Amino acid sequence: MDIIKSIEHEQLKSKVPMLKVGDTVRVHVKIKEGNRERIQVFEGIIIKKQGGGLNETFTVRRISYGVGVEKTFLLHAPSTEKVEVVRVGKARRAKLYYLRDRVGKSAKTKEKVGARIETKEVTLKEDLVPETEEALEEAPVTEAVETMDTVKEEVVEKVAEVTPAEENKAE
Repeated sequence: MDIIKSIEHEQLKSKVPMLKVGDTVRVHVKIKEGNRERIQVFEGIIIKKQGGGLNETFTVRRISYGVGVEKTFLLHAPSTEKVEVVRVGKARRAKLYYLRDRVGKSAKTKEKVGARIETKEVTLKEDLVPETEEALEEAPVTEAVETMDTVKEEVVEKVAEVTPAEENKAE
């Protein structure tokens, strides 16, 4: 693994929610105002997903006071606290730009019939417990005592035991 990929791998979030275009989501975003920090929620429909790895983004659209508002969020950014799926939408294309021209009920996606709202998450990297030198010293070391000759003798004995029984079944 080269240097750039290893640095990017460190920055990835360990668990990422399963997001699809057409889903209605609630995005919790950290906002800094002076020396205070708060979390603001932005709810809307995902109209596009793009990129991959550390640069993966998704765009959420909502209607606020009769005006369409779109925000693009980095999936692995520390400012995006969490993403909840509110509704599972039915989309037949990758980008839902046609929703920009619509108003009212037609600006929504249909809900998938029988879809359950589950918080499915994809684990990108596992938490590995670093082994210390003390743990390695405490572990007992066992050496292989068997040689090929002893293994061959055991196999020959087992074959000799099985053959007389097979002869009785044949009769």
